[in-house]
Amino acid sequence: MLVEAGAALAVASLAVRLAPFRRIAASASRPPARPAPADAAAIVERVGWAVRAAARRARFRAVCIEQGLAAQWMLRRRGIAATMHYGVARDPERGLIAHVWVRTGDRDVVGGESADRFTLLARFPDPGG
Repeated sequence: MLVEAGAALAVASLAVRLAPFRRIAASASRPPARPAPADAAAIVERVGWAVRAAARRARFRAVCIEQGLAAQWMLRRRGIAATMHYGVARDPERGLIAHVWVRTGDRDVVGGESADRFTLLARFPDPGG
């Protein structure tokens, strides 16, 4: 799973650099193609760990948006629906900053540790349609 996370992070890094945001958002809004497995909670934990571990070792940009995309793609491949949240906050030193975090149900997968500092702007997929 760590190798898959590294590959997903690399693809996400390229996507963030090269693709327009509307294409990234459309990709992040696709539902899983199959039903969730019985051991979904354990899979969510392993995917979150693998993405965070691979991001620490990456030799390319692998911050919150890349981690969020990678985690969401990996979960979707396994039949687990996850929502990518995009928020902003004002930082006294850096001005306006953005953050991405991914949740499945009420469980954080990646990026959730600092999510409460950010005002939510969008979710992918958007539950409101």
